[in-house]
Amino acid sequence: MEYEKVDLENWPRREHFAHYMERVPCTYSLTTKLDITAVVQGGRKLYPTLLYCLAGAVNRHEAFRMALGPDGTLIRYRQMWPSYTIFHRESETFSNLWTEYTEDYGKFCRRYAQDVQDYGDSPAFMAKPDQPENCFPVSMLPWHSFDGFNLNLDDYGYLIPIFTLGRVQEQAGRSVIPLAVQVHHAVCDGYHLCRFLDTLQQLADRCGAEP
Repeated sequence: MEYEKVDLENWPRREHFAHYMERVPCTYSLTTKLDITAVVQGGRKLYPTLLYCLAGAVNRHEAFRMALGPDGTLIRYRQMWPSYTIFHRESETFSNLWTEYTEDYGKFCRRYAQDVQDYGDSPAFMAKPDQPENCFPVSMLPWHSFDGFNLNLDDYGYLIPIFTLGRVQEQAGRSVIPLAVQVHHAVCDGYHLCRFLDTLQQLADRCGAEP
């Protein structure tokens, strides 16, 4: 888990960070539809592919790799990995797993499959132990689509983005999936979020085209 401390004195967002951390603590969320037609038509396994795309986009944008370090200072992780939910139908509960990210799509999917095989049947809340701090949470609600989704956090010191996915829908011949993104305004403005979503769409299109 590697990170660097942000030099607040010379950081262009210094005033914005102070405003949204101290004077007006503020998170916000945006819900959109991600076009996954290429992923579906390419026969890709949906969940690991979306986790791979989310991680790829997160690691391309520093606004999504910010956190408060152990001493409370602002840090930027060099790389982040997805932490995701696995549902247990019998108990109607879920467990959290995490998988180390790599830019190699096939290798990531194999790591994901191994983690699900090793820990997916565990009923524990944190089924895979020793989750590192440089993980971002992903949840999936495959039973329903949605047009809006919002989490209510009681911790304005949590700067890491949170992602929620819904059920795939067919719209005008395209396969789309709802995606809710929750971020902290101290480190991420609307511009950064829109740029992230553009990257995510590009990665989803590319994954569907890979052999």
